[in-house]
Amino acid sequence: MRRIVFDIETCSFPFESLTESQQEYLLRSAEKEKTEEDKVEKREEAIRYTSLYPFTASVVAIGIFDVEKEKSFVYYNEEGSEEWSSEEKKIQYKGLSEAEMIKSFWRVADVADQVITFNGRSFDVPFLMLRSALLKIKPSKNFIGNRYDSSKHIDLLEQLTYFGLTRKFNLDFYCRAFGIESPKSKGISGMDVKNLYEAGRVKDIAVYCGDDIYATYQLYKIWNEYLNV
Repeated sequence: MRRIVFDIETCSFPFESLTESQQEYLLRSAEKEKTEEDKVEKREEAIRYTSLYPFTASVVAIGIFDVEKEKSFVYYNEEGSEEWSSEEKKIQYKGLSEAEMIKSFWRVADVADQVITFNGRSFDVPFLMLRSALLKIKPSKNFIGNRYDSSKHIDLLEQLTYFGLTRKFNLDFYCRAFGIESPKSKGISGMDVKNLYEAGRVKDIAVYCGDDIYATYQLYKIWNEYLNV
């Protein structure tokens, strides 16, 4: 069985690039606040969350970890197809356009029997599928499927919360609880991606994404050994 762990990093478009009606729709709830201070706070929050929507954000990195080969591939959004690697981490990095990143992901996914993610069923997979449609790319597989069927997709957040029975924690929290090196231990988190991207530090995002998929793999090993009953 060929299994891959994957994760994506996303970054919102400039808010001003959205149409007036789109901006109005996204800020609608903020305008209902009573004080100007609350309105400003809600507007900033609404704009910050646009990095999570496939209609207002793009994919800036995709990390793939091959479980059998224990090697990683990270595609990051940079023109020119620059390639570099980390021998220590067994990671190959490659700069591509968003469309080429997504096409490359679906080619790998097409020959994978199972994918492993952290919150992938609620975020990564639907985001990739909708971005694919927007870019006129046909996904090779549907890894959303039946929520309780893990034969093709193991979403560790679903597994560790027993499909919503217990409280959700983020990947950093689970890693620290289980003694795994957290990808956020180096000072970068998902909330920093937009600032890094706008600063032209896309390679830092790629490195963070590579650390993310390896931490997810370590968490998978613990789940598989002790909780996959």
